[in-house]
Amino acid sequence: MTEAGAASTLAGGGRIRGTVAVLRQRLPFTSGVTLAMLVLAVATGALWNAAEDRASFPFVAYGLPSLEEGRWWTMLTGPFFAVIPWYYLPMIGSFALFAGFAEWKLGTRRAMAVTIGGQFVSVLVATQFLALCRNSGWLWAERVAGSLDVGFSGGALAAVAVASAALRPPWALRLRAGLCVYAGVAIIYVGTLADLVHFFALLLALPLGKRLVGTRRAGEPVAPNLREWRMLAVAGLLLLTIAEIVMFLVPGDGPFGSDEGVSLSAPELGALVLLVVPMLNGLRKGSRVAWRWAVALSAFVTLQGLAVATLVGVADIFGGDYDTAGLPLFFVDNLLWTVELAVLIAARHAFRVPSRRRLRRHAQGPGPALARTLLGRHGGSTLSWMTTWPRNTYFVRDDGRSYLAYRRHAGVAVALGDPIAPDGTAAATVTEFTVMCENSGLVPCVFSATEATVEATRELGWQHVQVAEDNVLDLDGLEFRGKAWQDVRSALNKAAKQDIEFRLVRLADQPEPILAQVRALSEEWMSGKAMPEMGFTLGGLDEAMDPATRVGLAVDAEGTVHGVTSWLPVHTGAGKIGGWTLDVMRRSPHGFRPVMEFLIASACLAFRDEGARFVSLSGAPLARSSSGPARPVDRALESLGRVMEPYYGFRSLHAFKAKFQPRHVPLYLAFRDEADLPRIGLALSRAYLPDVRLRQLAKLVSSSRAR
Repeated sequence: MTEAGAASTLAGGGRIRGTVAVLRQRLPFTSGVTLAMLVLAVATGALWNAAEDRASFPFVAYGLPSLEEGRWWTMLTGPFFAVIPWYYLPMIGSFALFAGFAEWKLGTRRAMAVTIGGQFVSVLVATQFLALCRNSGWLWAERVAGSLDVGFSGGALAAVAVASAALRPPWALRLRAGLCVYAGVAIIYVGTLADLVHFFALLLALPLGKRLVGTRRAGEPVAPNLREWRMLAVAGLLLLTIAEIVMFLVPGDGPFGSDEGVSLSAPELGALVLLVVPMLNGLRKGSRVAWRWAVALSAFVTLQGLAVATLVGVADIFGGDYDTAGLPLFFVDNLLWTVELAVLIAARHAFRVPSRRRLRRHAQGPGPALARTLLGRHGGSTLSWMTTWPRNTYFVRDDGRSYLAYRRHAGVAVALGDPIAPDGTAAATVTEFTVMCENSGLVPCVFSATEATVEATRELGWQHVQVAEDNVLDLDGLEFRGKAWQDVRSALNKAAKQDIEFRLVRLADQPEPILAQVRALSEEWMSGKAMPEMGFTLGGLDEAMDPATRVGLAVDAEGTVHGVTSWLPVHTGAGKIGGWTLDVMRRSPHGFRPVMEFLIASACLAFRDEGARFVSLSGAPLARSSSGPARPVDRALESLGRVMEPYYGFRSLHAFKAKFQPRHVPLYLAFRDEADLPRIGLALSRAYLPDVRLRQLAKLVSSSRAR
């Protein structure tokens, strides 16, 4: 074995040992039970021979017959086995996932109590329910009362139901909705002993979770918000659709009788799925059109049930004969559709998003002129001038005193930088922006926000992740002295010896020969890139032509332009400009080598002499000086940065700016929750590269990994 192979093997072994150590320390109960299940499965042969086919099964499995015959120990033995070998995979997997999640969230002692207690109580309640109903003439109860089962699923579901209360919104509602959809479909349309145990486990554990670990935050509303109403409507429609699929694929005879005559035919089921899938997506976004379709569908099924009930009533009055097979399940199914209709009507205020055509018609809002006025009045961050660029859309509060500029891509409203608002109103601006997004079917987020905006969004329960790092250089007393500034001094001295002059100008006022050279420099710079020029927080020559933007030129004695930089004004309020932000950087590959050091240093000195307090060398996207926390989203951004580095050199640029000894100001992406991140990532890629298709990005990722 080579040294590299040996090192890789040792590293792999170290990771395995580390994982095992974490499991022992953080999840001793879950890992211990999982190991016991596997050991018993191998020792008894249940891993390859079905336990239910063995003569010993009644002495291991729990159920009403076992308890009535005094085999109380089955409550202890049953949880560690599976009915047939292939059930071990979902049984052990679900237990490890659910119980492990509960142990991680609640701690070992509480997780043990909830899991073991949930298993015992759910089995006992289910068996006693069957004992009470078995002699009532209910055929399903008589049949299930004689069955036996094994597995720890009741305890696992109870554990995850209780632990869901420890999650922050909206994840708690999402998890509970998923559990209820599963349990509801299983008990109504399948109805085995296991389904009954699962039903009672969730019925008892969900309300208990709020008492054990649920803590309502101060100011958190008790009533469902818009997203929660939409989630409830989606969960109900999803439950009903899954139920139709289950009845078609797995014909059953559950608590309400056989589904024969109730389940849809293949064409009917296909039509329902084709109708419901876009409806679910629209309801998730709050679409008014999708809501109307869902109301129409639910009302149709409800009226169908009422019509059948009327016919049955008439037949009873006149003594007519009719086939009662499937009627109980039919009426229960229709009752669920009626409940869905009631939820949709109660939640009608959450579905106000107009159609795309109407959104496009009303998409035009206040333009850059108002943005420049408010920016000059209130001031903003070092990136705020970018909010005045023409491709932005604007959200302006009703009082007209604050705004957020955003780009709309992939159903996401990507707000750029901090709100431009009077002091103390940033949180209110973000709140109203979020409401606007929800009423427009958009996912809200704020990109390149400073710590002040992050604090404002924390009050709303949002999350954040660092996406860049602003490089700010204070100009007061700036002198390029000492060893740390050697490269900068060298660039200034060489430029003086070669008669290269620094000019701080407005590009639009320059003569055509200068403009032609600047355009040529930019085109030559872009020709060496495998990707097109980026936008959003990175401007180009069009933005540099703005009279409010200052441009630095390095020009030699013969009038040749060696490099170009553009500087965006940073308004600090009351009409004042307190600093400048570096944007465009272009240099000739054949000209003065340290031209960028010369241009930036010269601009800093010029702005200092004009009275500016600072300059921002801007933040390179996906680049920062410290690694930060190792969360999944951080690792994803790290990987994306490595992919983009060969094409745009963000990290190299970040390292270059370190020559000027800046202080680092983190810039963040603020978002509601992790479920929004995939769509936000797609929106950001389109914002930066609006002309690049996903296929091109995929090729770039593949080629980057192949290097």
